Formats: sequence, C-alpha cells, structure tokens
Amino acid sequence: MTEQSRARFRTEARAEHPDAVLLCLLAAAEHTLAEEPGGEPPPSLEELLAACQAAIDRHAAAVRLAVAERTPGTPEETAALLAAVLGGRERFHGRPADYRRLESSLLPDVLRRRRGLPILLSLVWTAVAARAGLTVHGVALPGHFIVAVGGPEAGNEYVLADPYHGGRLLDLDDVGELVLRTGHHFSPELLTPAQPLDIVLRVLGNIRSWATDRPEHARTQLWATELSLLLPRHPAQLRLERAELLVRTGDFLSGAAEMDAYAEILDAFDPETATKVRQDARAARHRLN
Repeated sequence: MTEQSRARFRTEARAEHPDAVLLCLLAAAEHTLAEEPGGEPPPSLEELLAACQAAIDRHAAAVRLAVAERTPGTPEETAALLAAVLGGRERFHGRPADYRRLESSLLPDVLRRRRGLPILLSLVWTAVAARAGLTVHGVALPGHFIVAVGGPEAGNEYVLADPYHGGRLLDLDDVGELVLRTGHHFSPELLTPAQPLDIVLRVLGNIRSWATDRPEHARTQLWATELSLLLPRHPAQLRLERAELLVRTGDFLSGAAEMDAYAEILDAFDPETATKVRQDARAARHRLN
C-alpha cells in the first residue's frame, strides 16, 4: 500500500495544478492504512480517499444549502456563513491539546474528529468552500494558519478568519498580534495565498516536528521526511535527516550511503560539515560489527 500511495503522491506533486487535499490524504495513508497487529484490517487506499472526499462533499452540500437560504452578498457575510456551518453546526475547531496528537495533522482524522491543527482546519475550509462555489484561500502566517474569504487578487475585497477558533473573524491588528507572537513583524506579503505544495510541505513538517519530540516515533518522522523529499521543492537538509533516521531505525548501510552522498554535496561549500557527516557514516557502518 505504501508503494501505491507514494507513487500517486509523487505523480500528483508534479501535476500542473497539484491538489493539496489529495496530497494530504495520500500522506495520511502512510499512517492510516498501516495494519495494526491483531487489529481490524485497514481500508484500501481507494476506500480511504472515497470516504474522505465524500465527507468533504457532505459539508459542501450543507454550505450550498445555507448559501441558497441566505444569499451572502459580502465577504463578511460569506465568512459568517462558513463559520456558522463549519465552525458551528459541524464543530470544526482546535484546542491546545490537539498539538500533542498526530491525528491533528492527518486529514482523514481531522475530518472524522472535526479537530486539528490550524493548517488542516484551514484546508477543510478551502476544500469545502471550493466545492460550494465560494472563494477561500489559505494564508500561511508564521506559526499559525488562517484563511481569507473573498478574492485573492489585488483590490478585491476579502476578510480573514481563523478556522482553529471556529471561524472567528480577524482584523489586521489581530493578525499583527498573531505574527508578533512568533517574533516576526506583519507585512502585507504574508497574506499572499498559500500554494498547494507549500501547504503540504508545512503539514509534513508538522508531522516531522511532532515525531522529533517522540523518539519512539522515528518511523513516523521517516515517512514524513521521505514524502517531503518527493515534493519538487524541499530543503536539502532533509536528505541528511532521512539518512540519520535510517540509521536510527536500524538500516545502517542505507543510512551511511545516504550520508556519504550528502557529504559530496557539502564538499563544495561546507567541507567541515562534510567531514563530520562522513564520520557519522563510518560510525553507522561500525554498528554492524
């Protein structure tokens, strides 16, 4: 199943118009479709994708019905309608405890639990809105993800909402405070619509961060790192992270080989680090003795 989902992940990531929802579902399949010893057999990949798409379609149908009843005329009214349906009736929201749960970064679980991290809840909003014929796009603030309801083009009216808090409307002062908490300063460029592959890389980064704090979940960190490497654009440092994770999970030879390959890249601009990486590769091979 992993080979099938990864092949589709790689293909979709290189499509002309990548689908962040599909990519996040395929990423979640790494965990969701893993068979637990003694447990019920997991669904197939197609069953998982179909169930999640059906859930999004159901929420979109509820939004379309609300639009037909109220006919929102402004971005504020549209945002209030989405908040009433998704944040209110459907109860999509987040809590601080969600940051401690892997499920909060897995789209199938977020759709099921209706709880998650800001970026996943924002992805639900954008996916549902798109199916309902509304314009909503994600906004990747430092440390917090929100949405803009309305046209993303310059000059078009829009309002900002926070799906993590049920769709609470935000003004620019609110956004400035959110950004300031991360040590950054607000600038209008931060409101640029988030691109699908950047969203996926950030979701995988959250999974990697969650697993980094829990050494017993090194294999979770490994698959999130490997999927990140399948994206057309990714930090080069992820190659070393994968090599180190291979060693941590017992694949000493593969990890050492990856370290040597990464050291060759470093030779041109950071020979000191390259030497250290080669030392780590030798140490990994010695663990076989």
